[in-house]
Amino acid sequence: MESNDPSLLQTNTRKQNSKRFGVQWKKLGPPFWTIISLISLMINAILIVVLLSLGSQIFKIKSLVNDQLLTGLSENFAAMDEAHITTTIPIRDQSVRANFTIHIEEQTNVVLSQDVYISNASIYNLDAGQLQISQAKTNILLPAGTELPINLKLDVPVDQQIPVNLDVPVDIPLNTSDLHQPFSGLQEVVNPYIDLLEGLPDSWSEAICGPKAGKFCMWLLEGQ
Repeated sequence: MESNDPSLLQTNTRKQNSKRFGVQWKKLGPPFWTIISLISLMINAILIVVLLSLGSQIFKIKSLVNDQLLTGLSENFAAMDEAHITTTIPIRDQSVRANFTIHIEEQTNVVLSQDVYISNASIYNLDAGQLQISQAKTNILLPAGTELPINLKLDVPVDQQIPVNLDVPVDIPLNTSDLHQPFSGLQEVVNPYIDLLEGLPDSWSEAICGPKAGKFCMWLLEGQ
């Protein structure tokens, strides 16, 4: 005997729908999970290929950054620190005032430019063969060209403008200037990154087997 109660009819309908859905899910479940697994495997395979391709590029980028960028910067900073500024400074149409005194004191010889007459000169001892003169007064004539030794002492004042026209060569080593510290500081900033990158592997074989790879590890990687 069937019941006409609406609530019972709805309950029976829900139970029937649930049974149908359960049956359908049991049929569709295995294919669904199989498809999901295949998609997951494909995605993982693609990711592995991408990572491997990126890995080779990473080693190239590491070599580029370390060998060319950072090492190049460090070497150029060192070269700049050891460089010299060389140039020539022309000085034209200038003058310098010279104001000083030259003190001269030395033994020298002078040459008479003309005859010199000395009157009432004293002769202490003159031996001329048969003639001997002692303690006498006489007149003496010194001819031009006579060389006389003298003790020269004098102060020469100098006060005049000296014209200056010359080229001044300039050679400034940068490692003795104020630029030495900045260049050294730049090298100290770059060098730790160089040391860090040099400690990293350059290839997958070095990353997996180490810097000194054994034959067995290399055989496994090469698939031989």
